[in-house]
Amino acid sequence: MALKGYTKQKNKTNSPYYLENILETNEHPEDHKEYVMFHGTTKEATELIKKNGFTPSREELGPGVYVSRDIGKAIQYPLGVSNNKRRVLKVKVDVGKVKIIDQQNHPMQETWHTEHGYDTAWVPPGVSMVLSNQQGNCVYDPKRIKVMQVMKVKENNISRHRHLQSGVSPEDSHVYVMYHGTSKQIAVDIQRNGFKPSKDGMLGAGVYLSRDIRKAIKYPIGADDSDRMVLKVKVDVGKVKIIDVQGHDRQYDWHTYGYDTAWVPPGVGMVPSNQQENCVYDPKRIKVMALLKVAILKKLNPSLEVES
Repeated sequence: MALKGYTKQKNKTNSPYYLENILETNEHPEDHKEYVMFHGTTKEATELIKKNGFTPSREELGPGVYVSRDIGKAIQYPLGVSNNKRRVLKVKVDVGKVKIIDQQNHPMQETWHTEHGYDTAWVPPGVSMVLSNQQGNCVYDPKRIKVMQVMKVKENNISRHRHLQSGVSPEDSHVYVMYHGTSKQIAVDIQRNGFKPSKDGMLGAGVYLSRDIRKAIKYPIGADDSDRMVLKVKVDVGKVKIIDVQGHDRQYDWHTYGYDTAWVPPGVGMVPSNQQENCVYDPKRIKVMALLKVAILKKLNPSLEVES
């Protein structure tokens, strides 16, 4: 018998070619779209959710189910509970019609659904309504939420879903998902023998990676999509140095000062695309999760074709 509100991942969502629709922290959710979010709860409550679906609670946005785009926030809940008793639910949310609540005591803060017909309320980050000052989402109807996966709060589980937002600095000693664009031939060689660091580059020696698959699919520059591949990797960043200006004192020798990864934030004019960049000195910190053909990626994820 199928569990209410709980769906096993289908072949599509289990495929590495399926790109989950995870929004940037400050990105407004579009009406009537589906997004991947997370919900932190207890082991016992998880079993009830699997059997009966979510039960709405009443917090700062009124009645509804509270979910987050950030797994780092979800793993902190419930407060005061040890990690071995916590569970994180990875969910797919049909947000319906969305209302932005961008200030405390907003006129529609608790009436966005009951009086105005919205399905989801969204609090942007930095408006001081959420204790962590992060964004928050409240979905009125639990039927709009489908559980995709239940995870124990362990690093090897969480790191698979820890996709850093483009402007957020990586934390020391954390593991993150990133991407590396290359040719078919080199991709196969990397899978067999591991990454070979570039001897030089914008940040000196190391392996260059991006958090944004839209950047990775453009490489190698000038190659046809039929010869391009993207490696989805898991990176233990170790100690991170931020390089935020061209000509930075540590731009090329950050590793000799004990750093494992160099990170260029977006918008500082060091990368031609003005996106962020990561350079990892030791290839052993990088584990290949999947080899993805760019042509198939674009076919199954049309938004990549538009934005690349």
